[in-house]
Amino acid sequence: MIYNLLYPLSTEIGLFNVFRYITFRSIWALLTALLLTIVIGPAFIDWLRRIKFGQQIHEDVAKHKQKAGTPTMGGLLMGFSLLVACLLWADLTNVYVWLSMFVFAGFGFVGFLDDYVKVSHKQNKGLSPAAKMSLQLLVAGLAMFFLIQQPAYDTHLVFPFLKGLRPDLGWFYLPFAVLVIVGASNAVNLTDGLDGLAIGPSIVAGACFAIFVYVTGHAQIANYLNIPHLQGMGEVTVFCGALVGAGLGFLWFNAYPAQVFMGDVGSLSIGATLGFIAVLCKHELVLVIVGGLFVVETLSVILQVGYFKFSGGKRIFRMAPLHHHFELKGIPESKIIIRFWILSLLLALMALSTLKLR
Repeated sequence: MIYNLLYPLSTEIGLFNVFRYITFRSIWALLTALLLTIVIGPAFIDWLRRIKFGQQIHEDVAKHKQKAGTPTMGGLLMGFSLLVACLLWADLTNVYVWLSMFVFAGFGFVGFLDDYVKVSHKQNKGLSPAAKMSLQLLVAGLAMFFLIQQPAYDTHLVFPFLKGLRPDLGWFYLPFAVLVIVGASNAVNLTDGLDGLAIGPSIVAGACFAIFVYVTGHAQIANYLNIPHLQGMGEVTVFCGALVGAGLGFLWFNAYPAQVFMGDVGSLSIGATLGFIAVLCKHELVLVIVGGLFVVETLSVILQVGYFKFSGGKRIFRMAPLHHHFELKGIPESKIIIRFWILSLLLALMALSTLKLR
């Protein structure tokens, strides 16, 4: 909004020319979302506490019983700050920005319904798996349908280490991309089990993809790095900046010991957004590296459930997802969180290194 209102005046007032720079607006989107979250956070948390929107703890996680009743749905706080910052600093004529906001809000709505059912019924079970998955597929499908309609967007799949291999999936790209978005959404959701565990790697991933979308939208840099160039994609950097800022602001309250949990309204929306941005900038396969921590957490659940069924009740891990396994081994919660953050940072650096391996 600020860009659309003030940049046209740059011909008369030279100072307003600064709004043309994506980097400038991305930084201010980050700061706006960060400060807004921190400023309204205490009142928002008190409101959640008054209306008794407290977290229900699964009976299998007895170690965390003391956390029962901690306000949840903190993802609403993040979502509000992110969308306000994005509306203020992004170019609102850019379709990719609107699609990113649609995915974030759409999956946030699914998460809100899930959280509301849990809180209202005072149990740890929300929407039925079928209803939850159907809504996720609907939002992701709509977003991808409109994305594929964009003239500048193609349906090639890019392999980061094989510059000559870029197969065109055609309309098969749509179900593939939907799988990426929904898979990323649920992967972050599974990781959200300890104070600050999911939001830390999400911030790192958001910052990493801010770089990816910026270079994808910059013709000269994209050509130099031999990566696909998509005109207008750079504007999504502003959205990524807002995402990082909202995440940092939320971490202010979610750091151990947490004053508020993000709930599914936060984890589903963040995960889906990361998946969608990976699809936007044609780095779908690199998402496996950037979000490697989320991938490992998800695989630990899949392996645990599969092995349990086929082995007649035996387990690979003491408990899944993986972070609970380390807890039951006696590692302090805060140490697990910090170590997972470090791993996510290392994975993001590995992913960024692929920019030169083309």
